[in-house]
Amino acid sequence: MKDYKRILVTAALPYANGPVHIGHLAGCYLPADIYVRYQRAQQRDIQFVGGSDEHGVPITIRAMKEGVTPQQIVDKYHTIIKQSFADMGISFDIYSRTSNPVHHQTSADFFRNLYDKGLFEEKETEQYFDEKANVFLADRYITGTCPVCGNPNAYGDQCEKCGSSLSPEQLINPHSTLSDAVPVKRKTKHWYFPLQNYESWLKQWVLEEHKDWKNNVYGQCKSWLDNGLQSRAMTRDSNWGVKVPLPDAEGKVLYVWFDAPIGYISATKELTDKWADYWCREDTKLVHFIGKDNIVFHCIIFPAMLKAHGDFVLPDNVPANEFLNIEGEKVSTSRNWAVWVHEYVKDFPGCEDVLRYVLCANAPETKDNDFTWKDFQDRNNSELVAIFGNFVNRAFVLMHKLCGGKVPPLHSEIIDEKDRQLMEDIAAAKANVTRNIEEYRFREALFEVIDLARKGNKYMQEKEPWIKAKQVSEGGTAGELAQKEIDNCLHLSLQLTANLAILINPFLPSTAKKMLHMMKVVDKMLDWENAGSLKLLSVGYSLRAPELLFRKIEDAEITAQVDKLRSNTIKPGTAKEKKPEIAVVSPLKPEIVYDDFAKLDLRVATITAAAKVEKADKLLKLEVDLGFEKRTIVSGIAMHFKPEDIVGKQVVVVANLAPRKMRGIESNGMILMAEDSSGKLHFINPEDMIEPGAGVS
Repeated sequence: MKDYKRILVTAALPYANGPVHIGHLAGCYLPADIYVRYQRAQQRDIQFVGGSDEHGVPITIRAMKEGVTPQQIVDKYHTIIKQSFADMGISFDIYSRTSNPVHHQTSADFFRNLYDKGLFEEKETEQYFDEKANVFLADRYITGTCPVCGNPNAYGDQCEKCGSSLSPEQLINPHSTLSDAVPVKRKTKHWYFPLQNYESWLKQWVLEEHKDWKNNVYGQCKSWLDNGLQSRAMTRDSNWGVKVPLPDAEGKVLYVWFDAPIGYISATKELTDKWADYWCREDTKLVHFIGKDNIVFHCIIFPAMLKAHGDFVLPDNVPANEFLNIEGEKVSTSRNWAVWVHEYVKDFPGCEDVLRYVLCANAPETKDNDFTWKDFQDRNNSELVAIFGNFVNRAFVLMHKLCGGKVPPLHSEIIDEKDRQLMEDIAAAKANVTRNIEEYRFREALFEVIDLARKGNKYMQEKEPWIKAKQVSEGGTAGELAQKEIDNCLHLSLQLTANLAILINPFLPSTAKKMLHMMKVVDKMLDWENAGSLKLLSVGYSLRAPELLFRKIEDAEITAQVDKLRSNTIKPGTAKEKKPEIAVVSPLKPEIVYDDFAKLDLRVATITAAAKVEKADKLLKLEVDLGFEKRTIVSGIAMHFKPEDIVGKQVVVVANLAPRKMRGIESNGMILMAEDSSGKLHFINPEDMIEPGAGVS
């Protein structure tokens, strides 16, 4: 692994055309913040830059909808977004905006550098024009049916349903979003960046040198590169954006995906006069945190731009998360089907860390995940309150009650196996959390922290210091031994509490601050080098009375949030209603012959038992009765069904599928499921109950 002297972390620039929702947080901002806070605790030279993307068609569309200027839109939403990030503890070193003069200059200079090298292709082409609005239409002003998946609301540059990159010419039945008119072609001149000239270099750089990137990132890049790259226009016809710095470019601006990533550079310029150290020196580690819809721009287009310029470092990693759905449905800002961050902060004051916890514990790191308010409540009450908060509270309450409010000594002569095991668990947790964060597996890292608190509860329960206290009151030699055992239990429990503060800090910074206050120690204790130590709290040091770290969330609060989500959703038939989407049918797979199908042995089975697989949010372990035998099948349906709800259901099973181990469990078969257009799974089962083992043909 390369030895870097400094780290520069970026998080995707959100469009300043609306507030941010929890899907945005889970996608890239929370993972980036966890990583940055951890690196700061490691005392590494790191800068975290971000900002609002204030150019592009979404801004102008929002301005038209609200009847104001684009500048008024970006001023309004930049303020809301910036405050939302601050409220949620997203600790940018700078949160800038692309409307700033330094950004316009930096972007123009970048374009001019490539232009002066003769790298652009100047083309006069026919582009779509809205005769009613009398303007050329940027790709995002054109919508139509996606030729790949059939989505009727695909944009002229990308289908947000299937992720395909498109051009307006590929859309079926295109129309203008400005007037709904059918656009016509007119000639216009633009400057194109020849991505195909960098294809061989990108294949080497991405596919050979970065095989360690996340599978979703690597796979999407490979697909793009395998299909071949083409020249891409880097300018647009518009009056809103960074003006093209050429004399014959009146009414033209830089393509938003040309200037937006340059926003990382301009923000760093605003942050420090040593910005070049972070952008131009090979001993800098550049990491882009993004959502999966931005992979191609950060892994193909922007690196090619940087390579063409020649003066900048390239990203070391681009960890991209998948999407977070809400209550089983995809987030839809047009339908207002979202949980908005600024509203959450008002509805749950002081519970910012709870949302950070739930979004990390349920992070869509490898596949789209689902946020539900019930899961939010369950994770808070059964994990934060009942495990983490409970352990810390018990340690402090018992320390005040049984040790005079001071850290008791550790009596080495009576250390037993349970004590030694807890010491080992503390050291192992630090190593596991460190490894997982360094490898961008934040969900697993957080699990290790909570699991350490769980082990603390188990340790305390087995030691039973409250029982030992009765022996102390009886006095004598037995009483003295009992007090020593109490001392050891609470000494280690308090050292564990201090370790938990360090390990939880990247994830739940406000919680870590509360714990520091209770322990009467300074922020310096949160340095990562201190994790794993059993000497964080000095013997005889008095600690403050305990404070509850988390509160229980009641059913009424959850009901209110679900009702709010559904009542605020734009209903069908209203003036704001979006055109209904046509159900999309997946394209057929390659043709097979009858003999291929005949190899499958499909049988009806009854689910007799179901349970979640430990450390696997998506998997259920099913016991099924096939009539002639019982089997174990591991199925990735845990996000769609509760175990207790599916016991007794009949399903269709591929009965002759070769066994496969999943999370250490041998799975003997596959449950057939159907997936609707929203991504929800449904069982394929007989209409009426039938004897288990019946064949399906």
